[in-house]
Amino acid sequence: MTNVVLPPLGENIEKATVSFWFFKAGDKVNEKDDLVEMTTDKATFNIPSPCTGILQEVLMTEGQVAHVGETLGIIEEEPK
Repeated sequence: MTNVVLPPLGENIEKATVSFWFFKAGDKVNEKDDLVEMTTDKATFNIPSPCTGILQEVLMTEGQVAHVGETLGIIEEEPK
């Protein structure tokens, strides 16, 4: 299992809001696919999938605020 986490954002920004999930739980995702769109006071950005597999669980839903390092979702990696 691989956790999708909110990465460090720089400029003393410690949190971001989940704007949109491009996939839902149970969907297959490929490494580097745009997975979730996040918004801060200064920018909107996408977090890519860290691996190929199945999005098992969405832990932060649209509108929720996540802090840097928090897990947004969980991907079950495809066996290599």
